[in-house]
Amino acid sequence: MDTVFRDVRVIDGSGGPSYRADVALSGGRIAEIHRESDGGPRPGAARVVEGQGLALSPGFIDMHAHSDLALLRDPGHEAKAAQGVTLEVLGQDGLSYAPVDDRTLAEVRAQIAGWNGGAPGDTSLDFNWRTVGGYLDRLDHGFDGQGIAVNAAYLVPQGTVRMLAVGWDDRAATADELARMRQLVAEGLEQGAVGLSSGLTYTPGMYASDAELTELCRVVARYDGYYCPHHRSYGAGALQAYEEMVALTREAGCALHLAHATMNFGVNEGRAPELLALLDRALDAGADLTLDTYPYTPGCTTLVAMLPSWASEGGPGVIMARLRDEATAARIRHVMEVEGADGCHGVPIDWDTIEISGVSDPALADHVGKTVARSAAERGEEPWQTARRLLIEDRLGSTILQHVGHEDNVRRIMRHRVHTGGSDGILQGDKPHPRAYGTFPQYLGKYVRELGVLSLEECVAHLTARPAARLRLPDRGLVREGYRADLVLFDPETVAAGSTFDAPRTLPTGIPHVLIDGRFVMEDGRRTDVLAGRVVRRTASGRS
Repeated sequence: MDTVFRDVRVIDGSGGPSYRADVALSGGRIAEIHRESDGGPRPGAARVVEGQGLALSPGFIDMHAHSDLALLRDPGHEAKAAQGVTLEVLGQDGLSYAPVDDRTLAEVRAQIAGWNGGAPGDTSLDFNWRTVGGYLDRLDHGFDGQGIAVNAAYLVPQGTVRMLAVGWDDRAATADELARMRQLVAEGLEQGAVGLSSGLTYTPGMYASDAELTELCRVVARYDGYYCPHHRSYGAGALQAYEEMVALTREAGCALHLAHATMNFGVNEGRAPELLALLDRALDAGADLTLDTYPYTPGCTTLVAMLPSWASEGGPGVIMARLRDEATAARIRHVMEVEGADGCHGVPIDWDTIEISGVSDPALADHVGKTVARSAAERGEEPWQTARRLLIEDRLGSTILQHVGHEDNVRRIMRHRVHTGGSDGILQGDKPHPRAYGTFPQYLGKYVRELGVLSLEECVAHLTARPAARLRLPDRGLVREGYRADLVLFDPETVAAGSTFDAPRTLPTGIPHVLIDGRFVMEDGRRTDVLAGRVVRRTASGRS
């Protein structure tokens, strides 16, 4: 045996009662689980770690991550490793870096620089891939061929696929364009992606009709993948948007995983029971359905995402031209402030709820940590003037926190029977959302120990076995003999998120050890130099 965890409280991911046991590891897998009641000799190993009040669980799976470039840029990746995350699902919200050609790579780099960095002109990474398989190979190679900090899976991004096949036009795809999109999705799945994502409030993915999305989901279903939409509204049309996703995936015969399944803005306060009833009806009718949430009320995205979709048609360069034109900018302002832009979920924007969390240009750092309304007041101008100028001067690279959530909705949704955890963690910016560094200990500390919203055993199941089942992982997500030794040891009495809105990059407490394939990536609360992460790819028989 390589390692034995002696007398730990095993929370095995099933949701069942915890128990005390010795857990022995060998060759990257769980070799033996020796319970107190088993009798006989206890397992020995080259290294023995005493339980000392620690709980042992499967590694946490982040079902909604924005580490697409961070895993290649930062070998430590403490933001996730220190939380106990052993697997992240990338390619979210319909926008990522494969499949692309030279044109679309430049466009998508500009569009989501606020999420991931990597804007055109940034030479810190060599974007030497163009296919999904090439990107996954690059992740597997990692740093000097050693790998990456944590494991990763990938969703084919529908918006990027549409950018590649159709462009930035708000129109229906032609038959040839739809055939090409179907081919690109199939190729991505064949090369290892686990499903398809969409960002249906982001251009150009939002221009796709339900019929177009259904056809792409039919391809996903053929490969036993799943569809993960950021749907068309989390505001004024939220319930209809959820219903739309359920209906089109049922039509396509495709599994559905609802991304950051929140109910936000004043129009949805107290309406979580309506969403949960909708989901229960679908589940009872046979839908293959799961969802993820993060345990915070504010959201996080880019400032440019707030614009109406017609203002973003054509891509980043055209957006900048429209913002510079006085008449067009006035029209954009009217839609955002009076009518409610589709980019802001159909709700008139409240500049007091929009906090600047990061800028690409350091010269604009004075905006960070302030709402647009406050920053405008300091400059003696109206909020729209500040927002417009910031968009132009920062070349669309600014990120925001959007303070529009409701605590009661958050708590109700996280209790649901198909709920899983996802950080939606954006690691860019001077003041990122604390969920990037705190989601999983926030669940265990605040919502389990302090508030009792979930039991510890149930919460661990939400963060481990349930997402592993959605990803069709045959040997992850449970503490079982023969399973991969992707494990977390934490102290249930002290585990807590250290990150706050004022200090968002603070690491958590109470998580001393994290292992991937039996190797310590966190040891005694410190990041080791181990790079044990690899890509989890879809295969003909599941995932490997």
